[in-house]
Amino acid sequence: MPLSIKPLRRLAASASALALAGCATVGPSFKPPEAPRGAAAGGYAMAGDSAAPGVTLSPDARVAGPWWQAFGSPELDVVIRQAVADSPSVDEARATLEKAQAQARATRGAQFVQADAKALAERERINLAAFGFSGFPGQGSVSNPTINLYQVGGSVSYDLDLFGGRRRATERDNAKAQSAARHADAAYLSLSGNIALQAMRIASLRGQIQATKAIIADDRRVIDMVQRAEAAGGQAHSALSGGVAQLAEDESLLPPLQRDLDRARHQMALLAGKSPAAWTAPDFDLARLTVPADVPVSLPSQLIRNRPDIQAAEADLHAATAAVGVAVAAQYPNIRLSAVLTQEGLQPGKLFEADSAAWTILGGVTAPVFHGGTLKAERRAAEADARIALARYEQTVLKAFVQVSDVLSDLGADRLAIESLELVNRAAEQGAADSQNALRLGGGPMVDVVQSQRTLSRARRALVEAKGRRMSDLVELYAATAADWRTAR
Repeated sequence: MPLSIKPLRRLAASASALALAGCATVGPSFKPPEAPRGAAAGGYAMAGDSAAPGVTLSPDARVAGPWWQAFGSPELDVVIRQAVADSPSVDEARATLEKAQAQARATRGAQFVQADAKALAERERINLAAFGFSGFPGQGSVSNPTINLYQVGGSVSYDLDLFGGRRRATERDNAKAQSAARHADAAYLSLSGNIALQAMRIASLRGQIQATKAIIADDRRVIDMVQRAEAAGGQAHSALSGGVAQLAEDESLLPPLQRDLDRARHQMALLAGKSPAAWTAPDFDLARLTVPADVPVSLPSQLIRNRPDIQAAEADLHAATAAVGVAVAAQYPNIRLSAVLTQEGLQPGKLFEADSAAWTILGGVTAPVFHGGTLKAERRAAEADARIALARYEQTVLKAFVQVSDVLSDLGADRLAIESLELVNRAAEQGAADSQNALRLGGGPMVDVVQSQRTLSRARRALVEAKGRRMSDLVELYAATAADWRTAR
């Protein structure tokens, strides 16, 4: 029995030696692409863009904890953490990653020695006539025997991978797994960003509803003033119509705002992986949200290493480059070694006797000769895929830069808009108070009160909208610069 395993040992030793000798890996080796022109310039702003307040460029931007905690909302923190645990989109990203990692391990496993065991028991009637046996003289026709045959054994095979096709395939699938991991990161970041955006939208809509209700209450006070003035003989009945029309106009603003608020809450439930009937979004309030005093933003050169979508595009480029090597290796010869060892016997008791052993050692060479141009075409297709992946990577980087530039510009515009609207609100509040006092004292017409109320209503809503827009733009800035979200996982 010990002598019977020597062929397998010889095969393993030969395979190891040939594997060390055959280390050629054809095809291009991947190199991370250079940063696009302008990435090292140190900023995102275009000439003429408004400066974003509280934003500082940092070589290694960091915030304390997950980025959304900068808004000081415990409710937002709870919802995002709950969504990370329950969201179907995150579950899909996790499963996709696990699949890619398993496929990479399967491809890597094919690089190693493959060993299989087998056992066989069969009963067979042998047709001796088929082998030219027709019986012996004087004995008539030959009798076909029926026998039992028992086999146990195993086989070992090894692909020498002389030109690195399997190694390139492993590199390709490892890069795909890396891409899936970065896509999973992007799913986490996207989910947290979208939930925060909905939170800001809910807060903004609730603020607009509160502002509108306050205006409606002012409208009713004005109508009450006119009615008292009319009862005292200081106003004609026709003066009341303007106030009533203004009240109706302001009341008509509430249903669309409430509809948008309900939709924002439903959307947040979807993001959180909950049914709207079973879960209600918190009542976010602009007054309870903190505007971060300082927002550190990564430099463009660092952004390339931070954003998961850019990292995923780079991993896709790596996979496409390795796939070129797989296609090139397919055009070269390949050697596969194999050995089979079996113990055979007509009776189970004799199966493991020394003279029951049989073995085979094989060495096969496969070399492509003519495939109708298929292999060359597959190589050209792989090379084209690599160029496509490079173009997509460059486009992803440029889109990231533009996205950050847009948000920084929007934040600068938000600051100017809020400063202007705060002045407008103070002026509108003073104008409304002056016109109401004039009406109360009998020195002003009702039309002035209605007009001042309309101006105040628009100014209040515009200011709330601008503040909500600033909060949403801050959320987009954190997401666009890939601020830290991992501690929530």
